[in-house]
Amino acid sequence: MVETTGGGPGDGTAEVLDRPLPDGVRRRVVQIVSDGFGGLTLAELPAQLRQYARFAPNRRAKFAGNAMAAALETDTLFRQRIGEKLREAQPELAGALDSGSPPPAADPLDVAAAAYVLRPTGWVKLVAAAGEEAQRADAERADEESRAELERLREELDRAREQTRAETERLRAELDAAKKEAESLHRKLRAALSDVKRGEAALRKMQGEMEAGRTEGQAQVSAAESESRRLKARLGEVEAALEASRRAAREGRSVEDMRLRLLLDTVLDAAQGLRRELALPPVSMRPAETVDAVEPGRMTPKDIAARALSENDPAILNQLLALPQAHLVVDGYNVTKTGYPQMPLEKQRLRLLGQLSQLAAQTGAEVTCVFDGAELAAPVLLAPPRGVRVLFSKPGVTADELIRQLVRAEPPGRPVIVASTDREVADGVAKAGARPVASAMLLKRLS
Repeated sequence: MVETTGGGPGDGTAEVLDRPLPDGVRRRVVQIVSDGFGGLTLAELPAQLRQYARFAPNRRAKFAGNAMAAALETDTLFRQRIGEKLREAQPELAGALDSGSPPPAADPLDVAAAAYVLRPTGWVKLVAAAGEEAQRADAERADEESRAELERLREELDRAREQTRAETERLRAELDAAKKEAESLHRKLRAALSDVKRGEAALRKMQGEMEAGRTEGQAQVSAAESESRRLKARLGEVEAALEASRRAAREGRSVEDMRLRLLLDTVLDAAQGLRRELALPPVSMRPAETVDAVEPGRMTPKDIAARALSENDPAILNQLLALPQAHLVVDGYNVTKTGYPQMPLEKQRLRLLGQLSQLAAQTGAEVTCVFDGAELAAPVLLAPPRGVRVLFSKPGVTADELIRQLVRAEPPGRPVIVASTDREVADGVAKAGARPVASAMLLKRLS
């Protein structure tokens, strides 16, 4: 394991390792270099390590470990400087290594790392022995862990067996209970069958009684029909007597009518005399003249036709939004894909919401804009504009269904306007009492 390159006797610098440095020893070596690193000036450091001069020891060991190990192996002067720092920090360990008798109680990894840096005679054997000791410790630790794991598995197996035994007992108890329940149900079933038979007998008896009652009812109906015919004849006699009494009353009322007519003429003559005494002027206006209309010659038929509103005239929407407590519900993507489908969805939403905010400020109406949540690839981070409520449908719910829910939530009698070109949406909200308008009408109003 030890090879020499021509150094003098007792000089360990001629010895070299014929295998890689054990991981545990290498970590201790890097820590020794990192601890002694800060005691060197920038000029004393190798060029490749100067960039780590201001690093903290732990950070230096983490990021510059490979570079420091390589410099320690290739730069003899740098290794000697680190060795001097180590001798200052651990003089007892360094003296023991120089004398060839390392402390028996010392950690083999610390002894091997110090020997690797100081390079006394036989340092390679110390490094190799530390590596073997580390491997043996790892093997013992792995064996101990395996035994602990085996013991744990045995305990789990015992617990599983105990649980299985308890579960078997519980299932047996449940099976016994189920058997008892089944026997109880059989007894109840037999009792229910007996009740059914008794019920069928009672039903047959009731059917017989109903047949007898039907026969008796038919006889009573015949008697009632006879009585009805007798009463109709008596009613005819009474009606004839009533007509005769009415004729007598009309003949007696003619005198009273004459007296009332005379009194009415007196009242009319008195009213005419009062009008003459007060000298009231004749009425110059009639109620029909107070009605606002177009008189002949003041407006042409073309002007009258221009006052009518077409089906898609935005003025209709203005009239609807001017109603008290109006609520405008907008099918968002239906409107944007009607007006500007070539734009990305995000820009479509921003443009529509900005226009709706202006419309809400102008009209004072409540505005709700609904978008289909299925169109989203990720949650939308959106600050709703002033005056506009923005809603996205939940997974599994379309925007059309959400619009119908909003309309049904409104109290009957409140004016609700729904902007959508979807015929199914329009028909559904119309049945619920809302007023559907086309998306094109809203776009004209917004533009």
